[in-house]
Amino acid sequence: MALIWPYMVLIILGCGWGLTLPLSLISVSTGLGHLGIIFWQFFIVMVIFGSRQVFLNKSISFTRSSLLIFCVIAFIGTLIPNLASLFAALHLPGGVLSILIATVPMFSLPIAVFLGLDRFGFQKLFGIVFGFIGVYMLIAPKAALPDPSVIWVIPIALIPPFFYGLEGNFVAKFVTGNNSPMEVIFGASVIGCTITFPLTLFFDQFVNPFVQWDAAHYAIVFSSMIHGFVYASYVWLVTKVGSVFSAQVSYFVTFAGVLWSMVILNEVHSQFIWLSLACMILGMVLVRPKTY
Repeated sequence: MALIWPYMVLIILGCGWGLTLPLSLISVSTGLGHLGIIFWQFFIVMVIFGSRQVFLNKSISFTRSSLLIFCVIAFIGTLIPNLASLFAALHLPGGVLSILIATVPMFSLPIAVFLGLDRFGFQKLFGIVFGFIGVYMLIAPKAALPDPSVIWVIPIALIPPFFYGLEGNFVAKFVTGNNSPMEVIFGASVIGCTITFPLTLFFDQFVNPFVQWDAAHYAIVFSSMIHGFVYASYVWLVTKVGSVFSAQVSYFVTFAGVLWSMVILNEVHSQFIWLSLACMILGMVLVRPKTY
């Protein structure tokens, strides 16, 4: 029973994170600036988790080491990957973006082995391979991009999974018990707001909230709320079961992102999706969490 809960958390995180992908496409669909969107993502998360700290009457440790962690999480966990993701969303459909997210374990495992956080083993390797087989089955019937001319965007769309893999290992290696995961996300959001607000003004990308709201504005709010809670839960999961196992969330983000894109954006995908899900689950079982 003790080994079941990490898998349940992965499924929930995947469904939530997968929903943010089509919402991101909606948020950039009307021409809102990328920096402006990211600023409000930081701001909304900061308000939510800051209110929690006030309600619980809890302070946050803003030591030099904590500030370094907050800055790193803000940059490699949100600012850089979200800039790349929002740019890619202008050119690629939600299903393709969802599929590319599943490459997180490919980046996470070698980084974890290099940092001494995990050991290479054929079981883990087979688990990751099955995950990628599942991803391949998800797109095999229609593997080609809708527009071959945008193939140059693929490397940019791979920037987010690389940084997510890097971030997961950073959290596992350096984030300790001085602050809870929610406090870490709050601190990172404060840093993120401080950095992105002047940039939105400098590049004229500030998103004015005092205008008539359309679908893009609501998408920013909902995706930010989901991102905040899912992100904090992900940081917590990494500290419990390790970065490589937690990176398997990307397979469920892929599956959920494709489904959400079908529901919200009316994208059409192959029936191989169910066989893909079976391979993802098998891959997740093979990549077992470390002892905790």
